[in-house]
Amino acid sequence: MAEIICIIGNKGGTGKTTLSHMLCHGMGLLGGRSVCVLTDTHRDPLSPEGRRYLVADARSPEALRKVAEKLATLTAWRGVIDGGGNRSEMDQKLYGMADLVLLPFRDSPEDMRTVLRDLEAFPKACALPSQWPTNAWQQEAADKLLMQMLAGHEKRILEPVFALSSTKLLLQKQIPAALPTPLGNACRRLAHQVMTLLRIPEASPGKDG
Repeated sequence: MAEIICIIGNKGGTGKTTLSHMLCHGMGLLGGRSVCVLTDTHRDPLSPEGRRYLVADARSPEALRKVAEKLATLTAWRGVIDGGGNRSEMDQKLYGMADLVLLPFRDSPEDMRTVLRDLEAFPKACALPSQWPTNAWQQEAADKLLMQMLAGHEKRILEPVFALSSTKLLLQKQIPAALPTPLGNACRRLAHQVMTLLRIPEASPGKDG
């Protein structure tokens, strides 16, 4: 059956939807097959045209059940589920069905307090620094705050996904015919991390597109 990766967390605005699409795009660039599953009722589904992955609308419980059943019949596929924010009950449900859970957070004390609670609530989840600053001084301050507030959880914190303005291109209803190389590289790095955690071998890498 397909591996299920759920991107959840109690706080909104941490980049769950962006990361879901980045991860699927990166897997496509690495030769993998994936589907990005929308469960956030505050978002509209996106067109699959031009993407290296499929998209599925699972904003209702029945639709999510059908998608999960379909994924259970597939091999060598990954289902990446965008959990949305501020939905504790849904997060618990998705955690129960996932092979890997990612908890994105940004470089603020509020985000880190929230992800600390989520790490304790979801003991098998990994925290993912999202929209991490690229400015050297800001990055140093963010890294220092992370080590202070999430001390004891270092082994569950993944490499950060740095702030990149072009990630918004993946959230357009239809994506451009060509995407910037830095975006492709960032998506590959994220996908490589996740595939390593799941012990999935990489297929033949694709070209940026």
